[in-house]
Amino acid sequence: MTSNHIPDGVLIGRALLPGFDHPRVVTVRDGQLVDITAPGRATVRDIAESGHAADYVKNAKGDAVGSLDALLADALAAQSDGAAPRLLAPIDLQAIKASGVTFVVSLLERVIEEQARGDKARAEALRGDILALVGTDLSQLVPGSEDAAKVKAALIEKGVWSQYLEVGIGPDAEIFTKAQPMSAVGHGADVGLHPVSTWNNPEPEVALLVTSKGEIIGATLGNDVNLRDVEGRSALLLGKAKDNNASASLGPFVRLFDGDFSLETVKQAEIALRVEGEDGFVLDGRSNMAEISRTPESLVAATIGDHHQYPDGLVLYLGTMFAPVQDRDGAGKGFTHKIGDIVSISTPSLGTLSNRVNLSTKCAPWTYGASHLLRDLARANLL
Repeated sequence: MTSNHIPDGVLIGRALLPGFDHPRVVTVRDGQLVDITAPGRATVRDIAESGHAADYVKNAKGDAVGSLDALLADALAAQSDGAAPRLLAPIDLQAIKASGVTFVVSLLERVIEEQARGDKARAEALRGDILALVGTDLSQLVPGSEDAAKVKAALIEKGVWSQYLEVGIGPDAEIFTKAQPMSAVGHGADVGLHPVSTWNNPEPEVALLVTSKGEIIGATLGNDVNLRDVEGRSALLLGKAKDNNASASLGPFVRLFDGDFSLETVKQAEIALRVEGEDGFVLDGRSNMAEISRTPESLVAATIGDHHQYPDGLVLYLGTMFAPVQDRDGAGKGFTHKIGDIVSISTPSLGTLSNRVNLSTKCAPWTYGASHLLRDLARANLL
């Protein structure tokens, strides 16, 4: 499995700790997980909205609760052990939004999905045909530009224009609701596939933490699990393809921006993906955030502004740069998940997010929402 290295920096997250009924806000200091939950600062939302999140986390009083290395090493097993600390998604009341088709490689694969109508057997043949028509020079296009409009016209004439190309190189970004607040899972948890799907893949991404004022204050890693066959049948099935039990993972921590880590660091990050199957299958990939076709700032502006407000802030997945096509069960059959796959997403500045693949119907049900959290915090005199 990919290394669980946690970077230096100002980290904030959430954990279930023995002796507490509600999630605790945590950070990392000297290799220890530290509980910094305090009255008025008992949610990641409240700390993010304070206007000085990084300084607060650096200086907050807290209690060490155990070795972070040990917690990360046992993360997959700890999900079923209520006696051990367990990391949760490092956000709570924030909206969970996502942007799509922001990298050329995923753009082309979405066009292939659409043309294949969810049939992975047709995808390989279509891939060659579409690449011959479209080419890979789309990476040089600025979405919404005059040159992009000319490419659109040419592709329409060739009969291969797609709704995915519209959001990939057109003027408007694809922004959608990935999951509900409090529903994302964290490092070590199972991620869920809807049982109707037979063609699916991980979507390793960087996700930004954004305040209610639209300020980007930190970043984390995410897996925007996708059902290729479901979305490929119709883009109107995006909700079914994207929003299922345990289909959004985030973590292991949000790294807050400070003097040593900024949005510019994120823009240059190299992201690694590793899938390890119980069948011995291993898939490795690497890509760079510098290849994104829309800037993170423009994606945030498309999400929050005068047209749409988020009073508790949001986290925004920036889109995937991977579309795994490596054959798994034979030539031409492409990639799809199998139950038990371990998916690890990593980059030196943000650490490693690992999850085990399961059916959404077999993952732990989502039963703890915002109302439960607020009631628990009120009982604990933490609001």
